[in-house]
Amino acid sequence: MEQKDSEIKTSIDGEGMKNVSSWLIIILVFLLIVALSKLLLVHWDIRKMTKQLEEISANFGTNELVRTNTHNKNLARFASEINQLIQLFKQNQQSVERREMELKQEITNISHDLRTPLTSIKGFSELLTEPSISEVERKEFLAIIQKKIDNLTMIVDLFYELSQLDSSDKKLTMEKQFLDQIVVETMLMFYDDFEKKQLKVNLDEASVTSVLADNKATVRIVTNIIQNALTYAKSYLTINYVEEEQYIWLRAVNDVENINITELQQIFNRTFRLDTSRSGTQLGLGLHIVQQLVNKQGGKALAHVRENEFIIEVSFRKSI
Repeated sequence: MEQKDSEIKTSIDGEGMKNVSSWLIIILVFLLIVALSKLLLVHWDIRKMTKQLEEISANFGTNELVRTNTHNKNLARFASEINQLIQLFKQNQQSVERREMELKQEITNISHDLRTPLTSIKGFSELLTEPSISEVERKEFLAIIQKKIDNLTMIVDLFYELSQLDSSDKKLTMEKQFLDQIVVETMLMFYDDFEKKQLKVNLDEASVTSVLADNKATVRIVTNIIQNALTYAKSYLTINYVEEEQYIWLRAVNDVENINITELQQIFNRTFRLDTSRSGTQLGLGLHIVQQLVNKQGGKALAHVRENEFIIEVSFRKSI
């Protein structure tokens, strides 16, 4: 009897094990199907993303980005990183294209600025060979030629100076400087120019705290600001100072004919100037150099318009 009970129990255990094994097999098969389905979806999505990338590469001007339809976090993150690279590349491409356009415009402007005085020099040089001209005319033509040569020299010097701004060999010597004295001394250099153009100069005579700056760079900043005023001011130039806790601001104000916001936004661009006919003698490099030199010394250069006044402000760090 006991043997019979044992056989029955063994049979039941065997059936139970067989049922468990069957369920395990079913579960494993189900899990395998699910895993294969997910793998197939990922594979399908990767193929789709690859095709999207091929289309984006073929038509890079479009705003298309890589999209994923799965809920796989890693794949979604991968697509996001690819999209960031695409956007960064597009931004860089746009920046390069914009810079190329600006460079072409700069080359056009530079060519005009160089060709104009050269044409005059050539023309007046040919006139000097005429035996019929008087001595007075000869001296007049020679004076004009000399003036055009000086203009060409100034242009070359400005471009040389511009090339030095980004040079690693060009180091600024930051020392204690008296900004008010530099302004007075520089203004005196242009006394005859102010008289010739009949510009009224209003100069703040109050002494200000010394600044930490490079002497040559500061003289160039003041010089370019004055030359800009001599080019565009109609009747006056006012220079004063604003003292803050850490900075001294040099503020130059002159009256000017109409200037719009678009022009103001370009005022520090290389070779930009209000004289769109480029008939004057000054390049737009002046204020660009001002901004670069001020930035290199830890300051800021700002420009704005108030009614019919053009205002440029540059800051210098105090030396104490």
